[in-house]
Amino acid sequence: MNRFFTLGCLFAAVGVTAGAFGAHGLKGVLSTDMLAVYETAVRYQMYHSFGLIAVGVLSKLYGEEPRTVIAGWCFVGGIILFSGSLYALTLTDIRWLSAITPIGGVAFILGWAMLGLSFSQSSRKL
Repeated sequence: MNRFFTLGCLFAAVGVTAGAFGAHGLKGVLSTDMLAVYETAVRYQMYHSFGLIAVGVLSKLYGEEPRTVIAGWCFVGGIILFSGSLYALTLTDIRWLSAITPIGGVAFILGWAMLGLSFSQSSRKL
């Protein structure tokens, strides 16, 4: 089983579900500003779900290179910390949760950097 491909698909399914919940269940419940924050959480979750799927496909095609694995775990951590903190903030209005969000953002950045490095400094060619 390719863990990153599977996790990417799982996070994408949850992202679609969260997006539908936000569009249909939270409209009129959340303020316009908080609904925009919720939508940002969904959007970034979806982007990075696709990133995880790419990590899974590349790992299957080229083998698991350590930086590719790090990229995958950074995407997982970023989804949990970035999107998760924004979901929790919008649904609970606990403001200190927004302090966690940038840590998830850094994880996303590191994930993309590691994914790029895993092939740019490798003998493997895409």
